[in-house]
Amino acid sequence: MNTKLLSAAVPCYNSQAYMEHCISTLLEGGGDDIQIIIVDDGSEKDNTAKIADAYMEKYPGIVRAVHQENGGHGEAVNTGLKNAEGLYFKVVDSDDWVGIEELRQVLDTLRELVRKNEESGDPLPDMCLVNYIYDKVGQTHKKVMDCRGYMPVNRVFTWKEAKPMPPWKYVMMHSVIYRTQMLRDSGLVLPKHTFYVDNIYVTYPFPFVKYLYYMDVDLYHYYIGRSDQSVNEEVMKSRIDQQLRVNKIMIDDMVRLDPQDRHARNYMFHYLQIITVISHLLCILINTEESKKLSDDLWEYTREKDEELYKQLHNGLMGTAIRVPNRKLVINIYHLLNKVYGFN
Repeated sequence: MNTKLLSAAVPCYNSQAYMEHCISTLLEGGGDDIQIIIVDDGSEKDNTAKIADAYMEKYPGIVRAVHQENGGHGEAVNTGLKNAEGLYFKVVDSDDWVGIEELRQVLDTLRELVRKNEESGDPLPDMCLVNYIYDKVGQTHKKVMDCRGYMPVNRVFTWKEAKPMPPWKYVMMHSVIYRTQMLRDSGLVLPKHTFYVDNIYVTYPFPFVKYLYYMDVDLYHYYIGRSDQSVNEEVMKSRIDQQLRVNKIMIDDMVRLDPQDRHARNYMFHYLQIITVISHLLCILINTEESKKLSDDLWEYTREKDEELYKQLHNGLMGTAIRVPNRKLVINIYHLLNKVYGFN
């Protein structure tokens, strides 16, 4: 019996500088309908653990602090899911935050969906989607990523009704709220000590999602600006091995879990295509013989796993675009997109 509408997992690793802002927005917007699971992922350099315990002591019916040996972001999400008591589950990174009024709107919607399910047997959505904001330091105009025009608004629908998205738009972790039991039933377990596993978290459950619901609400503030942030361009280049590992896991999942619903497959493929382009683009930016070999190896890995998938990725519009001989042109296009969207 779920006692909360929503469980929010907050993975924390030496996060004392910003975690309180994140948690305060969840507390103020969520009230008694939310469970906040603060996962202290082996923090040793600051007071993250003490802050987590203080919140649990002050809000015993809402906040739970869980301490574990360092396992990385993925293991913190795994732990959050294991401890979730809410009907729905969302990951909120400790340096991000949610809009307070927007969270109240989301919870009102979830409450109404539950009421309709109990009274009329209407299906509960397996995946709810919200908008997220690229909250980049120094930018006055914050880019909002939404699903307007691609998904029905404020009603339950199936993958068949979701329209294909353009290359610059895709469903990120910040967008999704999964039904907790569906997520557990899918068997999702994220790898330890691996960066960029949020990409796996988003796409792995797609084949298990039957019903969706899109709320045109700017809920999630995705903070961009720390020099040590995992999505910082220089950090991503230094962790190209992590990016490629996640990319290969997503290829494996695509082959193993290939959804029967072609519309769900299209969304899964679309996401994989973007991550694959990012991987090859990072190799181009690094611009060494080793990085060129890594790029070639990724193409070969894809071909060995599934020839048809390889052709779709390699010969598609995005795959073709990053293979043009003019390296400078490719990099300029990347920097132009980054300037427009502010994604790192």
